[in-house]
Amino acid sequence: MKIVRKIKFSDWLRKSLLFIRRDPWVWAGYTLFVAVILCVGRISYALGIFAAVVSLFVGVGVAKYIDLKHSDTGSVGLIWAIKKSLPLAIILGLMIVVSWFIFSALANILNGQADMISYFFFDWQFTPENLSRRTTRELGIWLYGYANITLIFTLLMLTTFASWYSYPLMLFKDYTWSQAKEAGNYEVVNHKPALYKTLAFLIFEAILCTEVTPLLTPVLYMLTSTFMFVTYKSFFERS
Repeated sequence: MKIVRKIKFSDWLRKSLLFIRRDPWVWAGYTLFVAVILCVGRISYALGIFAAVVSLFVGVGVAKYIDLKHSDTGSVGLIWAIKKSLPLAIILGLMIVVSWFIFSALANILNGQADMISYFFFDWQFTPENLSRRTTRELGIWLYGYANITLIFTLLMLTTFASWYSYPLMLFKDYTWSQAKEAGNYEVVNHKPALYKTLAFLIFEAILCTEVTPLLTPVLYMLTSTFMFVTYKSFFERS
């Protein structure tokens, strides 16, 4: 009889934090890139949501690059990781945008504000009124507030209609959506407490970043990507 060793959330957290030390410059560099990219949400909610989701999933590819770069199997280029991650990340980004738009449009119609639907696609907010007389924290909330809601929405959609491991399985193992969901859910069943605590931790941090620590939002995005890769690797890429 096979004995399944129970994984703890603290194990995943420790491994994810230690993973950052493998190449802190690449990790921090991509985090800064995400910080800039997420600002597009103040021009277009649709574009911002799309950029946020794509950044999250491409971050998984960046984590894979860091892992390969410091392994015995040799290294690959960062451009390789981005090119490999981008097509699937774009598809998932579009799916989230479409889902969000449907909910938003229905809400506007029910509230008698159908004219507001167009603002989902374009709403230039970089005006002197919005940028002046703001503290650093207020500016961070204004810039990244939507990104934290997007992260929560994406995690809930991912775990509802797929599994926590679906994206890396489709990306690195070439699984179909159904295969990735089935294989991922098998591991989820075996380690539910750890996964639920992981999701609770990430969602709590996202809520915290909406008001208290907004400037850490890009860090949270890359940390989530790292969690996704590290937890995937612990089950599907055992050495």
